[in-house]
Amino acid sequence: MSDLQIGLISLGVVLVAAVLIYNWWQDRRVRRSMQAQFPEGENDALMQDIGLRKEPGLWAPKTVARSVDETPEADPACEAVIDIAFGQAVSAASLHEAIQLVSSVGKKPVRIIAEREGGGHHETLHEGEQYLSLQLVVVIANRSGALTAIEWSHLWTFAQNLAERFDGVIEAPDQEIVLAQAQDLDTRCAEMDAQVGLILQLASPRAHDDVIEAASAVGFLPHARHMAWMAENGLPRFVMQFEQPVDAEEGEGVLRVDLVLDVPNSVPDDQAFSRMMAVGQDLAARLDAHLLDDQGRSLPDGAGQVIDKQISEMYDRLDQAGFLAGTERAARVFS
Repeated sequence: MSDLQIGLISLGVVLVAAVLIYNWWQDRRVRRSMQAQFPEGENDALMQDIGLRKEPGLWAPKTVARSVDETPEADPACEAVIDIAFGQAVSAASLHEAIQLVSSVGKKPVRIIAEREGGGHHETLHEGEQYLSLQLVVVIANRSGALTAIEWSHLWTFAQNLAERFDGVIEAPDQEIVLAQAQDLDTRCAEMDAQVGLILQLASPRAHDDVIEAASAVGFLPHARHMAWMAENGLPRFVMQFEQPVDAEEGEGVLRVDLVLDVPNSVPDDQAFSRMMAVGQDLAARLDAHLLDDQGRSLPDGAGQVIDKQISEMYDRLDQAGFLAGTERAARVFS
């Protein structure tokens, strides 16, 4: 091989090496540019570990810390309990599937309290956890009346189905005892239940939006399905209710507005009715309405003080019976 050929080969090798080095350098420069715009690492949203998808459901996502206040218990004053101890731990997913359709029997709400493996009781199932037992907690009396044999039977049947499905053991009070307690509670609470109302009879129909605007101006706020005049602690003192015909034609509107003070579910107040009267008078002036009692009669002078005293006495009776107005226990029974 001549010196010329050797020289040409060496030159070719050098050129190829130069091209490779140049391509490597270009590639590195481009990578650095991309990293500057889209940094990799723990903050890269595309590169982080993907957690479990949180679908809407009846359980909460699993977290490391639990609230120390999350200790639900059945209320023996107004609830009955059926306990089911599972043969082995049951996953949240399986338990959720089994109980998702049970929120009441007849007209009695049912709460579900599950015992978590490792300790702790929860009304909300936590995804990924295991549960050892379950409590079916039913209100034994509310405004629909005392718990009936049929309602208890439905809950018992559901408990049996759960026990069969998860190889569980049932423990529950005798039906006759539960029904007797329900009747007693219903009788006692019926004597302490009261709703006091006022009627605003409008002189002429008013549009729905006009009524809402006037109510907001005197202090009413949206609450549940109605508007309410709220206490300082965020609970309603009384609510406003009205209906506008669905098929109302042009020119038709609201002709009557009701203010309702639900005594067991309101904040104890020595001037409960007088306060509602004052707000009602203000609202009536804005809507050009007559303020009447809940029987449609004009309010006599001094009505506020008389009714205030009667309501105050009822608050005291509720408190003495263990159903302080405005509490969760009172809401369970007076609903």
